[in-house]
Amino acid sequence: MILRDALSKELPTIRLQRVQAYEEYASVLPEGHWQALKQSILSEADLQAEAEIIVAEVEGEIAGSVVLFPPKVKAYEGFGDVLNHYEIRMLAVAPSARGTGVASALVKECINRTKNKGHRSIGLHTGEFMKNAIKLYEQFGFTRIPEDDFEPANDGIIVKAFRLEI
Repeated sequence: MILRDALSKELPTIRLQRVQAYEEYASVLPEGHWQALKQSILSEADLQAEAEIIVAEVEGEIAGSVVLFPPKVKAYEGFGDVLNHYEIRMLAVAPSARGTGVASALVKECINRTKNKGHRSIGLHTGEFMKNAIKLYEQFGFTRIPEDDFEPANDGIIVKAFRLEI
């Protein structure tokens, strides 16, 4: 597995893969929430200055991606606050690559990049319905920061905040 910065020509593939990775939630979420989530993962928020789009390449194919947002940059269009720590966003693994360590490798890469920049904490948000993602983040030692939670679709479904001190 090769972890590297994404090339601009790969962005359409990465965005399509994000939708494919999150599509499993379309049937369990209210339509409005699914549309808000889909719009968020397809947004161009990842093109902001200093945001890093990182891919995991396996056998010449993109198996997953993540975006690492720097502190004080709006990682969520219209939601949440500007935070004082790095933020992991849009972690997505191709359905065919699940269970192969891609997600863990991408999270670890974000942690390492944050540490190498001299920062001591990194955060993320994930839907309360994303049980496997929450389990993964907790295995890395991320803890809940409820004061940074938000509700994107006003439907009672909370996007939970987590942070890791490194």
